[in-house]
Amino acid sequence: MLDRKQPPTPSDETLIERFQNGDVYAFEQIVHRYKDPLLNFVYHFLGDRIDAEDVVQETFLRVYRNKHMYRNIAKFSTWIYTIAGNLAKTELRRRKRRRLFSIHSSGFDDKGYDIPDPLRTADSQVDGEMKEAVIRKEIDDLPVRFREVVVLRDIQEFSYEEISDMLKIPIGTVKSRVNRGRLRLQKRLGDLIEK
Repeated sequence: MLDRKQPPTPSDETLIERFQNGDVYAFEQIVHRYKDPLLNFVYHFLGDRIDAEDVVQETFLRVYRNKHMYRNIAKFSTWIYTIAGNLAKTELRRRKRRRLFSIHSSGFDDKGYDIPDPLRTADSQVDGEMKEAVIRKEIDDLPVRFREVVVLRDIQEFSYEEISDMLKIPIGTVKSRVNRGRLRLQKRLGDLIEK
């Protein structure tokens, strides 16, 4: 009886190399492999599923268009997460500009303010996950420099080295920001995160 083993799963770097050489199926495998983790990452960054889906779609579009920009000197995951993170930061800046414009353009009357509800927990309440919603809100309220490293380290489980490569900052800065972000969360959440 022959023992038929499954062929080994190709690495990300192998897939992107195959895609760079014209194998569109390799790109489909990349999308399949990364769509959920990227959506999770961007959602935790932006707090809005539709915006997160748009950012992830744009991420894959950029990978497709710029496939030859990737060089096998860094992990592919670092490259694609860097693209997604930069697009998410751009979306956050757009939101700030829209909010400022909306507040300034509305005059002195009480209507026309386009400020999103800071709680944004409707989906979590529907799912009955109040604790997650509270933690999510506190993560959303962190300054961006702390939020991005906490999400990458504690939710996406990247190493300090990978985060350093993605964000182009020293490892010491990554560790410091993760620790400072965690301390802020601990102060705000108290006993909730230890239950």
